[in-house]
Amino acid sequence: MSATQKMIALHGGLLGLLFVLQFLLPAYHHGNLARVMVLASYAIGYNIMFGYTGLLSLGHALFFAAGMYGMGLAVNLGGVAPAPALIAGVLAGVVVSAALGLLALRTAGVAFMIVTLMFAQAGYLAVLYFGAYTRGDEGFVIQQAQRIMWGIDLSDPANRYFAAYALFAICLLLSLWVVQRPFGRVLVAIRENEERARMLGYDVFRHKLGAVVLSGTISAAAGAAYGLLFGYVGASFASVQYSIFPLLWVLLGGAGTVLGPFIGTLFMFYLIDLSSGLTSAYMLIAGVALVVLTLFAPQGLAGELRSRIWRWLP
Repeated sequence: MSATQKMIALHGGLLGLLFVLQFLLPAYHHGNLARVMVLASYAIGYNIMFGYTGLLSLGHALFFAAGMYGMGLAVNLGGVAPAPALIAGVLAGVVVSAALGLLALRTAGVAFMIVTLMFAQAGYLAVLYFGAYTRGDEGFVIQQAQRIMWGIDLSDPANRYFAAYALFAICLLLSLWVVQRPFGRVLVAIRENEERARMLGYDVFRHKLGAVVLSGTISAAAGAAYGLLFGYVGASFASVQYSIFPLLWVLLGGAGTVLGPFIGTLFMFYLIDLSSGLTSAYMLIAGVALVVLTLFAPQGLAGELRSRIWRWLP
């Protein structure tokens, strides 16, 4: 079996397993897995920028919140139907990521990290400042009647699961396609040696900007879907915490691997979920697990599989 056939079998097998689990899981894990798939889509967006391009962002919550509030405000204040509201959320992510990319990519390294963090904090403070519309920290609920798209009630657990599954499948396959294309190969070249990529004649700024916009768009789509599927839009999703989460998920799963974001999100979600039932210091357990994995699996779970067993893993 060729490497391409193995890739198709592995990723297709994962999607097939997730499809079947809809009919097998108990209600609690059914809802959890739907949430994990949406958050993993967010992590996939982050991985495009960090894992494949080498741009470490500390402000990705700005894109997630842009999609969430673009969709939520369109529904809540504008009375827009769910489908065009989702499009509004994605377009908000495109605009915000393009604007941030044009400004932040004038810097590099630590300065880039600080600039992305500053923009994300500005977005968070804007959500709080315009509390008359956003409801600030309290947030607002999207009612069940506002979550019916094309006659499908997205508040229904089965419909919500399939919607989350569709989003994750699109993001996963898009990520796999991008990294196999010349554009994705150039991103990896920039990550490994930016100066050499520039000397070979590639427009480094244009490719990095494309990575930022693609990453921000996927993250915004995840944010819009999260708000619509779970019926809540709040300022906490624009906070620093939601900029750190995708970084942790990608590092745990394996930066620069297609499956890494899903593995890392699933692992961390259930680690926190299970440990929170044992102690109030559940983040301490998560921190210890992160340190242990960093020491013994520095390339992340999928990264270690690629270096030790499946060298063809994208």
